[in-house]
Amino acid sequence: MDFHFGEVIDAIAGAVPDREAIVFRDRRFSFAQMAERSRRFANVLVDAGLRVHAERSELAGHESGQPHLAMYAYNGNEYIEGMLGAFRARVAPLNVNYRYVEEELLYLFQNSQAKALLYNAEFAPQVAALRDRLPQLQLLIQIADESGEPLLPGALDYENALAVASPDAPEVEPSPDDLYILYTGGTTGMPKGVLWRSADIHMGAMGGRKLDGAEVSSLEEIAEVAKNGPGLKCLIGPPLMHGAAQWGAFINFGMGNGIAFPNDNKKLDPDDFLSTAERERALSLTIVGDAFARPLLDQLAKKEYDLSGLFVIGSGGAPLSTAAKKEFLERLPNVTILDSIGSSETGAQASNPSNKDTGVSTGDFKPMAGAVVVSADLTHALAPGDDEMGWFAQEGRVPLGYFGDPEKTAKTFPVIGGTRYAVPGDRARYRDDGSIEVLGRDSVTINSGGEKIFAEEVEHALKQHACLAGGREC
Repeated sequence: MDFHFGEVIDAIAGAVPDREAIVFRDRRFSFAQMAERSRRFANVLVDAGLRVHAERSELAGHESGQPHLAMYAYNGNEYIEGMLGAFRARVAPLNVNYRYVEEELLYLFQNSQAKALLYNAEFAPQVAALRDRLPQLQLLIQIADESGEPLLPGALDYENALAVASPDAPEVEPSPDDLYILYTGGTTGMPKGVLWRSADIHMGAMGGRKLDGAEVSSLEEIAEVAKNGPGLKCLIGPPLMHGAAQWGAFINFGMGNGIAFPNDNKKLDPDDFLSTAERERALSLTIVGDAFARPLLDQLAKKEYDLSGLFVIGSGGAPLSTAAKKEFLERLPNVTILDSIGSSETGAQASNPSNKDTGVSTGDFKPMAGAVVVSADLTHALAPGDDEMGWFAQEGRVPLGYFGDPEKTAKTFPVIGGTRYAVPGDRARYRDDGSIEVLGRDSVTINSGGEKIFAEEVEHALKQHACLAGGREC
């Protein structure tokens, strides 16, 4: 069975309407409130005339028949409500890196052909500077914030727009084929918009799989999983403009858990982050590799926090070193560290759990459903026991393609032996036990003495050095 996100959230909200879904600063929204606010936002989009112009069956993999909503915003309830509202309105949401400068923003808005823009008031000057160069942009929705920037001419204020919109479901029929768009970071060229069927990304990375790896098979099962979940909080650290944070949020929704954001939504403040985890008695933390781990570990060395409710630290998007894992387990011996790997083009692919009983390692991953290694020449799939270094790949639920780019779509999503794969560019090889060693991107490989040395291997070795482990200086 395939589902769209509107019916998924409605099933969860029907099962646990009064549980808290989103906590941000002094705002607390239950699942029922989140669902209603997203319906209101959907009606804002539909009332503005945003309509599907071609169904999925009429399109190639690199094409879109839906209007697009660009999300140019910091973490907060508005980002989640905006995504859900877009799905309900059959408008495809897409992420915008708020650190981009003017020309990068212009490229992204033009490349994505966004017709609507949801943005923090702080970014109003950047939007105003680009507006005349974006004739396709027909709807601006501004989120009031502490910046004090006035509402741009013709723009809608987010809360005012929701207040006057209907709380009922809009008169459109969403489809599991409707798009979820995730723009890459541009590490291998210009940012590219990865087009996913919403049903596929739901199963591949956003809560459609249960803890045992099986896919949920009905809306009734989705409701039952949520109802039986712990109903606790996950603290989301990274920005929602990155896929890892979005996936973490929706995975927790699928388990009936709420999400919380630190008060500071512009940068990592370790004390703010850990104090929020303590206040909300967070069950889990979502971080990004050593970039988050090192400041948090340094703060834990300075101050005590009651994290007795914490059971999982989930990391993705960047390597989490063995040294950092060891130090977390020394300070928080009852947690499990779940180091995960995936990409915009594959969804979640594999994980490396560590706890006080298993010990720790970095780079060795247990594959999830559909994660495989294909040969270096892209002619066949490899198997455990093959000692060939190939490409880390995904089969099954994979994206449709890159928006507007048939050539790169064909290259990254090849058909091998009659099966379509996603092969974004990470080198990997099987271990004899079936686990996968992921070595890194071929584009950042060093050739020395005829051997390939991956940047990730160098970083990992350096982080184990006594002068660097634990943040010490020599």
